[in-house]
Amino acid sequence: MLADLAGWIPAAIFPGASLLQLIKLFKSKSVEGVSLMTWLLFVFANLGMYVFTEKYFVLQSIITNLFTAGIQGGIVVLILMRR
Repeated sequence: MLADLAGWIPAAIFPGASLLQLIKLFKSKSVEGVSLMTWLLFVFANLGMYVFTEKYFVLQSIITNLFTAGIQGGIVVLILMRR
């Protein structure tokens, strides 16, 4: 029970933090100071963690890892487009 509740913490924080960066990039229309390599590594780290945990059908895992990786992938695309 406690582990399930604790799983919702990163499911809210990780995509939320990445979404804040994505929104900032959309609003500022500038990628100055935003590291392409950092966000690309975050994408791979989240995908790796999803595979490593083997919780493929657990909603917290899907949101925490896959949804976050998708948002971070969007950040990578924006950086590449605006360079």
